Amino acid sequence: MPIEPDTRKGMVYLVGAGPGDPGLLTVRALELLRAADVVAYDALVSPAILSLAGPQAERLPVGRRHGRGVTSYRLHPEVLARAKAGHTVVRLKAGDPLIFGRGGEEAEELAEAGIPFAIVPGISAALGAAAYAGIPLTHRLHTSDVTFASGHDVDGSHSSFTEWPRIVTGKGTLVIYMAAKKLSSNLQRLMQVGRSAETPAAYIASATTTGQKVIVGTLATLPEQTRDVDPTAPALVIVGN
Repeated sequence: MPIEPDTRKGMVYLVGAGPGDPGLLTVRALELLRAADVVAYDALVSPAILSLAGPQAERLPVGRRHGRGVTSYRLHPEVLARAKAGHTVVRLKAGDPLIFGRGGEEAEELAEAGIPFAIVPGISAALGAAAYAGIPLTHRLHTSDVTFASGHDVDGSHSSFTEWPRIVTGKGTLVIYMAAKKLSSNLQRLMQVGRSAETPAAYIASATTTGQKVIVGTLATLPEQTRDVDPTAPALVIVGN
């Protein structure tokens, strides 16, 4: 639960920047960007979105990509330092802070430090990608449930709470975030635990931006179809009928 503002301390807003298109920022996110003393942003936040911050704002890069960088902290120490100095900080995160955005961990650290904070939701990548690709995540005649899962744990180096066999037993839509780097392994895992190789699947990279790429195939064909796609571009996979 957010801590109420305290005039003796700064304030941190964990703000979702949406999936990429600046036009998908919420009104509240834009208000906070324009008023912030500091904008501490993820690596995936585009220059176009950063340009919306007020001229007074310090722009502080604190995000990591592909697991690179320091991992000993939940919230970047520079964010804590500026908040403790009395500044209003927007911690700008791609997508939504609470969907694979580590917003929960950062909120815990802020609460432990006694720093006032609030969470401002953003459009998550799954919603933006599906809408811009014209793929409904639910459909009255086909599926009435959606599951979001991370593709980062496929090599077993990260602990996972995902029950993959349970996911594939249903007919619902599955969205795998962060699936690009090990796409083949992620899709192979689905087939190993029971999903048909002929299950439709769509690979969406750089969703909602001018560089968006959509490739439609099946669990069996998608790895070959995406062989020439830039593997560093943020991407997700939508699986289902």
